Amino acid sequence: MIKKVVLIFLSVLIFLPVSPAQSSKVSSLQKQQKEAQQKVATTNKKLKEAQKKAKKSLNELNVITAEIKAQRKTIGKLNNEIERLRREEKALTRKINLLEQDLQNKKQDYAKSMQSLYRKNSGYDLFVFLFSANSFSQTIRRVRYLKEFSSWRKHQAQLIMEQQDELNKKRKELQDLRADKNSTVKKHTAEQEKLKQKESKQRTVVNNAKKNEKALLKELERQKKEAAELNRQIEKLIAEEARKSNSKSEGAKSDAYGGYKMTKDEQELAASFAQNKGKLPMPLSGKYMIVGHFGKQQHQELKYVQVNNSGIVIKTVPGTVARSVFDGVVTKIFVLPGYNSSVIVRHGNYLTIYSNLKEVHVKTGDKVKTRQSIGKIYSDPEDDNTTLLHFQLWKETTKLNPELWLGE
Repeated sequence: MIKKVVLIFLSVLIFLPVSPAQSSKVSSLQKQQKEAQQKVATTNKKLKEAQKKAKKSLNELNVITAEIKAQRKTIGKLNNEIERLRREEKALTRKINLLEQDLQNKKQDYAKSMQSLYRKNSGYDLFVFLFSANSFSQTIRRVRYLKEFSSWRKHQAQLIMEQQDELNKKRKELQDLRADKNSTVKKHTAEQEKLKQKESKQRTVVNNAKKNEKALLKELERQKKEAAELNRQIEKLIAEEARKSNSKSEGAKSDAYGGYKMTKDEQELAASFAQNKGKLPMPLSGKYMIVGHFGKQQHQELKYVQVNNSGIVIKTVPGTVARSVFDGVVTKIFVLPGYNSSVIVRHGNYLTIYSNLKEVHVKTGDKVKTRQSIGKIYSDPEDDNTTLLHFQLWKETTKLNPELWLGE
């Protein structure tokens, strides 16, 4: 506005006779105009930098919060593993004690039997034992007894050896179990230390974000408007396709009055999609972390920040490709500020949306297969190449929580 007023004033002055005093005044106005332009440029630059920092802080905070959540989950699993190993160690120690006691009893019984045999070891004693019987049948029984006693001794000796081997195995098993437990405890300690470091980093980011609260709220408002525009585009597409589907054959079926009417093939595809709830592959290849969850959520650290996601936000590494989670047809490709390229794939009356793509590897009308590449995910050069995929899942006009549909 200042610039416009100054330009009009200067244009009027051009057509007037210029005295030395007037010339000086014009120079002064030109100087003021230049200073005003510089101030506006400086202010805009500062606002842009502040908003860029706010966006970076918000992304960084979301990532750290997700990492801390994952870290706590890992620690929880390690705690359960340590507890399981402790229970196994206790049970195995008890079993070893029982085996040792039983083995000791067997050895004592065997020793007593050997001492008894030693006392009767001479042929004379055996002869007396056999022929002092009152009858021939008793003599036969005594012969059988001596054979059975000899067999019993051999069997007892074999049992003692087998139990000794089992005891040695159990002792080795206990040793390995304790080593495993100690290793798990060390991992637990290391993970706890990582958690402390992440929590410390989180506090630093939160403090920085609070100092720049105004810019952060402005960035959140911008993201909110962009998300609303994305939803409008999706709803517009759904409405257009519902209208077009009304001209399909009589065999078409609508899930709801006025909704998208499916052909027989689409009905089968939708049924198959529904049957795979909880088993669909992730909509990208390689490493990932969910940093934005579905629905309305109050930020854990920034109490004045509330987000409402229509899907999930997945952080990955630069160069990662987005991929279809199921067989379907590409029905729309469009570009929106904040989301770069977006692709919508229809699976009967289900739709999956892949947003923030740098490159698109499909075109409208293409039939895609499960895990087929949809496009390369955009990496933000102004935010340390942060790579985020925005993924949504709809059934007709109803938004669904993708995390309930995706497998590991």
